[in-house]
Amino acid sequence: MHVKYLHTMVRVKDLEKSMEFYKLLGLEETRRIDNDKGRFSLVFLAPPGQPECPVELTYNWDGDEGLPSDSRHFGHLAYGVENIYEMCAKLQDAGVTINRPPRDGHMAFVRSPDNVSIELLQIGDALPPAEPWASMENTGHW
Repeated sequence: MHVKYLHTMVRVKDLEKSMEFYKLLGLEETRRIDNDKGRFSLVFLAPPGQPECPVELTYNWDGDEGLPSDSRHFGHLAYGVENIYEMCAKLQDAGVTINRPPRDGHMAFVRSPDNVSIELLQIGDALPPAEPWASMENTGHW
């Protein structure tokens, strides 16, 4: 039996704020569905050149009282990045908290505006430890 990956769906409370966050990661909008009858929007974003790997942001127009909740049962989204230090600096400069800094030059965790855990992994070998990341403590949880 053949199985094909389709997408990962996360519910969002503020669609524009969430889209800004995912675009900071380098994702681009690939498709959008606005359903007037159901009063929701589905926005699909994916890394450039990888439309087969989207995250679906589901936005309920009338709100979603359960958001943002911890949703730890979800796990996390994971993205490989060319330079983990540069990506973390870019996110931090935009006001994103680095929950688990890339002390090892290999892995970091951040959270989206809707509390979705995002793992960032260095593509290829880990980078040598570098400040300020090497001595930075964890913030919150991931």
